[in-house]
Amino acid sequence: MFKIVVLVSGNGSNLQALINNCIENHIAGNIVGVICNDPNAFAIKRAENHSIPCEIIDHKEFLSREEFDQRVLDSLIKMQPDLIVLAGFMRILTNIIIDRFENKIINIHPSLLPKYPGLDTHQKVIENNDKFHGVTIHFVNNELDAGKVIAQGKLKVEKSENIAKLIERIHKIEHDLLPYIVNKFATLEIEKQNEIRKNVQRISPLL
Repeated sequence: MFKIVVLVSGNGSNLQALINNCIENHIAGNIVGVICNDPNAFAIKRAENHSIPCEIIDHKEFLSREEFDQRVLDSLIKMQPDLIVLAGFMRILTNIIIDRFENKIINIHPSLLPKYPGLDTHQKVIENNDKFHGVTIHFVNNELDAGKVIAQGKLKVEKSENIAKLIERIHKIEHDLLPYIVNKFATLEIEKQNEIRKNVQRISPLL
């Protein structure tokens, strides 16, 4: 089974999209755990509604970013994920986690990176009269929203569009694109494991 762990901080709409797609077998894997740094986040309820283990690790209870990350790392190691998805996780991870799970951590960001890393991307798009907006799924490294791009979804900004409408349209892209990419990771891993098994079967009679 391809094991997915999702890190969240807020409402968790992308978490819900992943849950729904797992239930509907559109993702060849399961969410084995959720980690949330905000005890008041609605994402916790989403996990509980589907009996997904959810660990609350409040960053405010730690004296340093490194101590918080070490606590998160301890939980991740126990869960043994094949893929870690940052879905609205409002913390910058340090190398404590990134080095341990190299090329296994992805993030979804609401802009067409490298444009507008960080916060307030929708506001910046409107203030700058951008013609296009979108989302980016990328690998996580030790720079803010600077990891290798995996996929992007793009839309044309409508004239006189307000932020609420723009966010709604961006969410629609996120909820389609993120499950699609997670499933790609899952199916590639399954294919790799199947190929390994085939090779072992070919060699075994010779041992």
